[in-house]
Amino acid sequence: MRTFNASLCFVLVVCTLLPASMSRGDEQAVLRAGVAKVDITPKKPVKMAGYASRQGLSTGVHDPLSARVLTFERGDRRLVLVSTDLIGFYGGTAEFLREAILREFDLEPAELFLSAIHTHAGPSLTVDKDKGHPHNLEYTLALKDTLIEAIRAARKSLDAVTIGTGVGHCPVGGNRRQLRITAKGDSSIVLGRNPDGITDKEVLVMKVARADGAPLVVAFDYATHGTSLGGKNYTVSGDVIGLAEQFVEKIFGPEMIAPAFAGASGNIDPWFRVLPAFNTEPGWVPEPVLLGTFLGEEVVHVCRGIAGASSATDLNCGFATLELPPKPSEEDSAGDNPDPVPFNVTVARLGDIAFVGLGGEVLTEIGLAIKAGSPCAHTFVITHCNGAAGYLAPKELHVEGGYEIRSTHFAPQAAEVVVRRALAMLHGL
Repeated sequence: MRTFNASLCFVLVVCTLLPASMSRGDEQAVLRAGVAKVDITPKKPVKMAGYASRQGLSTGVHDPLSARVLTFERGDRRLVLVSTDLIGFYGGTAEFLREAILREFDLEPAELFLSAIHTHAGPSLTVDKDKGHPHNLEYTLALKDTLIEAIRAARKSLDAVTIGTGVGHCPVGGNRRQLRITAKGDSSIVLGRNPDGITDKEVLVMKVARADGAPLVVAFDYATHGTSLGGKNYTVSGDVIGLAEQFVEKIFGPEMIAPAFAGASGNIDPWFRVLPAFNTEPGWVPEPVLLGTFLGEEVVHVCRGIAGASSATDLNCGFATLELPPKPSEEDSAGDNPDPVPFNVTVARLGDIAFVGLGGEVLTEIGLAIKAGSPCAHTFVITHCNGAAGYLAPKELHVEGGYEIRSTHFAPQAAEVVVRRALAMLHGL
């Protein structure tokens, strides 16, 4: 009898532990996600970003700015995607914010995509006490704490999810490298409208849903500048992409957030560009609202058409700081070798979805090349991500010249280095 009881106890223990062990294994294979959204609208008048000619402080707010966080976990793998309704992270603010976030959550550099939608109607960030406006310095310091709390909230809300993707298209963005020919026959590339120029009209949408199928997140990626409003505008706004985010959230309801990411759009502007203000003429739909709604409706259409979903998918990330060749200057003619220019590339694979974060203002041809060579079915090319190295243009456009070429810090061959390295990193995950 004692032998029987001992054997019975052993069987009961095994039967008790085996399901627990299996459930832990299942838990390691389950993809979990958490989300959060916080308001980052300036509470005081601030210096606005994007136009050197604009010297005054903001005079009002047309629509709120937000930071949206989407965090994934699968086993011990993590991925934190942060979308902010800002122009980007210039003047050392990328390092300032990233270091604080990485330290707070013990993240690896590859696990964080800190990105901006590149609106030119938002505040400029600064950590420079001597040159930055006090209101902007206060705003940036508060933003650090706000982002940390948002990420903390997202991590606390982790739950099992399914993900699905869909693709649409939208003509809101247009090539801005316009050829101008003078009466004397002289030609130049100016900022304007080039209807026949290359654009990436893809609207890439990822739906993250709860177990019951209800959308938790509708993330989207689209290539356009946030410059429907120009340097004469002093009203805070998310511009086209920010207004698209707000539209999608309004349609799906308060339980869902819509983080957006700016695709490779260094040479892409909204169809209506650099306007002085929101037009309040009776019967007129203000151009940023019109374009943002157009883009937002395409996102909603694509999301509603996503049928397939996956719950157990691999998650891997990678990060590299590339040392790119600089653009030669007159001072370099003596034979001195100028210092290389750093450029951050962050990659992640979530099953058959790729994310490529580029730390600069990347022209659309580069984004198209990355998508074409990606090993994944869908690739989110995310610019203004984890850095602010400025314009990066393909080699052939250096011959044409223009604003982006005059502004870049990089040599003509730098773009090819970025494309090859980003694709190698993706294939290596």
